[in-house]
Amino acid sequence: MAERVIFHVDANSAFLSWTAAYKVKVLGEEQDIREVPSVVAGDRASRHSIILAKSTPAKKFGIQTGEPLFQALEKCPELVIVPPDYELYVEASRHFVEMLRQFSPAVEQYSIDEAWVDMTGTQRLWGSPRLAAEKMRTRIWEELGFTVNVGISSNKLLAKMAGDFEKPNKVHTLFPEEMAAKFWPLPVRDLFLVGSATERKLKMLGIYTIGDLAKADVRVLKKRLGKHGETIWHFANGRNADAVTPEPAENKGYGNSVTTARDVTTFEEGHQVLLSLCETVASRMRRDSKCGSCLTIHLRTNEFHHFSHQSQLLGATNITGEIYREACRVFDEAWDGVTPLRQLGVQMTKLSGEPYQQFDFFSGMSPEQFEKKLKLDETVDALRDKFGEDAIRRGKFANKPGEHMAGGLHKSRRTGVTKPVPKEF
Repeated sequence: MAERVIFHVDANSAFLSWTAAYKVKVLGEEQDIREVPSVVAGDRASRHSIILAKSTPAKKFGIQTGEPLFQALEKCPELVIVPPDYELYVEASRHFVEMLRQFSPAVEQYSIDEAWVDMTGTQRLWGSPRLAAEKMRTRIWEELGFTVNVGISSNKLLAKMAGDFEKPNKVHTLFPEEMAAKFWPLPVRDLFLVGSATERKLKMLGIYTIGDLAKADVRVLKKRLGKHGETIWHFANGRNADAVTPEPAENKGYGNSVTTARDVTTFEEGHQVLLSLCETVASRMRRDSKCGSCLTIHLRTNEFHHFSHQSQLLGATNITGEIYREACRVFDEAWDGVTPLRQLGVQMTKLSGEPYQQFDFFSGMSPEQFEKKLKLDETVDALRDKFGEDAIRRGKFANKPGEHMAGGLHKSRRTGVTKPVPKEF
């Protein structure tokens, strides 16, 4: 049996790189924003806007991803600011994954800008793992116009860790026999799934490097950190047997998520963010004449731990108010009300082409009321399409900060102002 060969491929500063590639390759602009101090961020006039991506020259000014835009401008007043364009990112991501599938059919997309590729048994097609990675990296640059890091190993964990070594535009290996030299000397915080809180607890145990963690007593780790302690101990020892699971090509749901400018610390704040997400999710579903009967809430803490909670609705709907009401109920069940949240998401699945409802005495809504709500939402959609999405907003956003329609496509694309992304990108 051939030894497993797994690649982890990560687009370097994806949002900024994809914007730059689009401007240069498609629009024919001369300036490459990757070569000057530049960032992807929201409205410059808003103090709540944060840095989503930065160029290498911007990094030299000390600009960090996630920091407020006004702080970045204090560091570099001449900073070039480009707005986020999520439709462009989705299209670029699709081409990125399609390119990876030309090297192997076993591609598992981990996020919009990174994926694992199972290259086991492909040596006769592409040569040695390093040679294949170099070919992959070069083709992505020449045909798609952006750079990637490729990590190579015998499992997904070590491949991802290798991909996080020196950037950008590099190929790195991290096979088990290389762990002692390349992996174990790293700070324990660099290990996958070790956040700041876990790092503090490990340091209290005298564990400062990944090697310290690998050699620690797993019984002590389980006692102090629970199951998570055992998991990261296995990771520190390079153990991960997860297979690369190809994702289905067809999208079977509608979802949006947003990273908030400030941590969400109250249920009221969480409900406001959820409403802004339900607005965009439901409007997209109505536009495509789709309804969903399964709702999932995705939450990410300020220490980057992700968890989700799901609910099966009594019927299929695309009414904003109905989706929002269920989203709040599920959110209140899923969140402890204490752990700060930095990202919230709403997803609707189990789609159908027609709405249906199970009406009963306790539901509080008659078929006539359901029809009125749907017509009201469709009227709001029509007004926003004609006059812009800010033409009408819910009273909940009247005197409070934050977008009333969050996540998904860039605002200008949601209102149909700009042209669609050309297929050649």
